[in-house]
Amino acid sequence: MNALQSAVLSSTTLTVQPIPPVLPDNNRLRLFSGSANLTLSQEVARYLGIDLGPMIRKRFADGELYVQIQESIRGCDVYLIQPSCQPVNDHLMELLIMIDACRRASARQVTAVIPYYGYARADRKTAGRESITAKLVANLITQAGANRVLAMDLHAAQIQGYFDIPFDHVYGSPVILDYLISKELQDIVVVSPDVGGVARARAFAKKLNDAPLAIIDKRRQAHNVAEVLNVIGDVRGKTAILVDDMIDTGGTISEGAKLLRQEGASQVYACATHAVFSPPAIERLSSGVFEEVIVTNTIPIPEANRFPQLVTLSVANLLGEAIWRIHEDTSLSSLFR
Repeated sequence: MNALQSAVLSSTTLTVQPIPPVLPDNNRLRLFSGSANLTLSQEVARYLGIDLGPMIRKRFADGELYVQIQESIRGCDVYLIQPSCQPVNDHLMELLIMIDACRRASARQVTAVIPYYGYARADRKTAGRESITAKLVANLITQAGANRVLAMDLHAAQIQGYFDIPFDHVYGSPVILDYLISKELQDIVVVSPDVGGVARARAFAKKLNDAPLAIIDKRRQAHNVAEVLNVIGDVRGKTAILVDDMIDTGGTISEGAKLLRQEGASQVYACATHAVFSPPAIERLSSGVFEEVIVTNTIPIPEANRFPQLVTLSVANLLGEAIWRIHEDTSLSSLFR
C-alpha cells in the first residue's frame, strides 16, 4: 500500500460507536396517562416507583385531538391509563390516538389500561336494528394497535371475548371488601339490585363469611328507567349491602334501598366500583336512605358531586400490582383468591 492509498483509507475510516447494552425488562416499563383520570394514573405510577411519561395533549380549533409522546419508547412495554368516562367519545378517541402514537414510535408492546370501559352496557342486541357498541369499541382498540387490554369490573364479563388480543380482567371488590371488613358490620345480607347481578353479589357475599343473599326483582321500562317490585330474601333487622358494578343515575340502587328499608332492613350500604353519577344521581344518593355510598376512583369525582355519605376508595395499588404482574409475566388470578 503506497502513501496515497494509506492517506485515503485513513481519511475515510468511520468511527463506530459502541452498541449500548440491552435494557433489562424492568427498565422497559413505560407508563402514560390520558386526560380522563390523571390523579389515578399518578397514584399508579407512585406504586410502581416510576414517573408518568411526558406527553403533549392538545385540541385544535375544530375540536380535533392531538397527542405526541415526548420520550423514546422504542422497544419498550408501554401502559396507557385511560378510562372512557364522560365525555366518553373524547376520552375514547384520545385513547385510540395514544395507542396509534405508541405503535408508530416502535413500542414493543402496548397495553390499554381501562379502569372504566365505556359503552359496555350495549353488549348484546335486545331489539331489532341495534348496535353492539361494546364489540365495536373492542374492534377500535384492537385495530388502533393495542397488544393487550387491562380493564376493571366490566359490566358484562363476556366483553372479554369480544377481543382477539389478550385481555386481563381485574376487580375492585378486594378494595371494597377490605373497607367493609374493617367496619365490623353485624348481621350482614348482601343484596343484588337485579337478577343479572346475582353472580357478582354471590361472590361478594362469599368473601364476607358466606353472608346470606337477597335479590331485588326489577323491571326496566326504558334506558336509565327501572321499576323495583319486591325483595326475594330476608332482610328484616339486617345490614343490607347493595352491590353493583356501577352507579349511573342512581335510580335502581336508590329505589332498591327504599324497598329494603320498607322490608325492615336496619341499615343500607351501597357499593359500586364505577361512580358514573349522571344527573340526578347525587340528589338520589344523598337523600338519607344510605348510611354510606362506597365507590372507587376508577372515574374521577368532581367536588360538586361529593356528598356526606360518599366514601371513595383508591384502586391504584391494585391496578399497579396488576400492571407489574403483566410486565413480569406472573399470575393475576392470585390477587383475588
